[in-house]
Amino acid sequence: MLESNQKPVTGNQKGTIVAVSISEKKGMKKRNVKSVELKENFGIVGDAHAGGKIRQVSLLAEESIQKMKDKGLKVNSGDFAENITTSGIDLLRLKIGDRLGLGKDALIEISQKGKECHTRCSIYYQAGDCVMPTEGIFGRVLKGGIVKPGDKVEVIDT
Repeated sequence: MLESNQKPVTGNQKGTIVAVSISEKKGMKKRNVKSVELKENFGIVGDAHAGGKIRQVSLLAEESIQKMKDKGLKVNSGDFAENITTSGIDLLRLKIGDRLGLGKDALIEISQKGKECHTRCSIYYQAGDCVMPTEGIFGRVLKGGIVKPGDKVEVIDT
């Protein structure tokens, strides 16, 4: 749901899915897989974070990961515990309530921007910083589907 002072992002914002990642346990890096199944009102089948109400799927831009690489870290997609790594779409411009089409069928609604880290992760200790709390976004699955690297991601006008 949009906050009263926010408007959805519109206008052909399109990008590409670089990687899809899952983990069987919370609090660990995710491993890249060939594809994931998004399930409506659930999240990603086989991922430890699925089943929540607000943070069913996490996304992080490849551009955000590059910031950490520029600090000298050897990090890749999934290392920040994100499910979907994107490229070419400005995730930071998205607002709560914006919708993203993923692949051919899936649809998510942005439900949270950033997160509070209760404990410092290994990335934080390596770099003194981590991008997920400020640049990661989370969504609820409105429509399920199979998503894989190379698929499109785009803002859907509502």
